[in-house]
Amino acid sequence: MEPKLKLSVLDMVPILEGSGPEEALRQAALLAQTAERLGYSRYWTSEHHDMEVLASASPEVLLAHIGMRTSRIRIGSGAVLLPHYKPLKVAEAFHLLAALYPGRIDLGIGRAPGGSAHATMALNERFLEQVGRLPEALGDLTALLSHTYRIEGEPVIARPVPSVPPELWLLGTNVKSAKYAAEFGAGYAFGHFMSEHDGTEAMAAYRDGFRPSAAFAKPQTIVTVQAVCAETEDEARRIAAAGATVFGRGAAELPEEALAERRARLLAGTAEQVKLRLLELRERLGAEEFMIVTLAQEYGQRLRSYELLAKAVL
Repeated sequence: MEPKLKLSVLDMVPILEGSGPEEALRQAALLAQTAERLGYSRYWTSEHHDMEVLASASPEVLLAHIGMRTSRIRIGSGAVLLPHYKPLKVAEAFHLLAALYPGRIDLGIGRAPGGSAHATMALNERFLEQVGRLPEALGDLTALLSHTYRIEGEPVIARPVPSVPPELWLLGTNVKSAKYAAEFGAGYAFGHFMSEHDGTEAMAAYRDGFRPSAAFAKPQTIVTVQAVCAETEDEARRIAAAGATVFGRGAAELPEEALAERRARLLAGTAEQVKLRLLELRERLGAEEFMIVTLAQEYGQRLRSYELLAKAVL
C-alpha cells in the first residue's frame, strides 16, 4: 500500500489588493492555524526584501508570532538567505525559536538575494562574494548547530542551547544546491515551482551524495509546488490566473520561455486533479513531502484551496 502524501505550506505573506501588511500578517497566522487544524506537517515563510506585495522580510520574527498561535505544526523559514548574514546570528535566532517551541523549528537556508539589486546592495554590498563563500558559511552554521564551532581555537556557542535543535534544510532549484545539502547532511527542499529544471537530476544528486549528519541519518526531501484547488477546474484556473498578478511585476522580468515553464508547472484544478498530479510527481521524483504555495487574489480563496486539498489528500 502506497504511503499517504505528506503536505506542508509555504507562505510568502502576500499583501493582496485592498489590504495592508497588518492584514497580510493576520492572514499568515490564520493560514498557519488552518494548516495545523487540517493536518499539514509544516508552515514555512519566505524572506524577501523591498517587495511591495510581500510582508515577509524577517522569517524569524514572523515565526515567533506564528508559534504563539499554533501548538503542533512545525514552523520554519523558506528560507533565511544565509549570504546576507553571519552564521552565528542565524544560529542564535533559531536556537531561541527552538527553545520557545521545542521540537517544532525548521531552519531552511537559501542563497538567493531575495530582492532587487539595489535592495541587495542596501542589505549587503558584498552579497556576491558571500555567495561564493556559501560552503564555508554552511560549515560554520552546521558546527554552530552542533556546538562544535571554534574561532581562533576558542569555542563559540550559539545560545540559548535548546533541548531539541532546529532541523537544517537547504532550499534550491538545481544540482548545485542539492550537492550542498547532501554534503552537509541537511534536508533538501527543491523549488519545483520556480526552477528551470524538472528536479530529477537534483534529487538524484542529493540522494547519491548524501552524508549522514546529526540532524538526518538518511536523505529527507521536500518538493515545493504551486497549486490552486477549487470546486471546478475552470474556477481553479481563473483563480490561479488572477493570483499570478500578485507577482506580475517580478514575473515580467523573466523571459517568455521561463514564464511558459512556470505556467506548465502550476497545478490548478479540483483537489482530486491536483492530487493525481502530486502522485505523478512523487513517482518521478521520489518526494517524501510536498510543500504547497497558493497564490490568489483573495485570502478566502487561498484558504479554501488548502482546505480542499487537505480533504482529498490528508
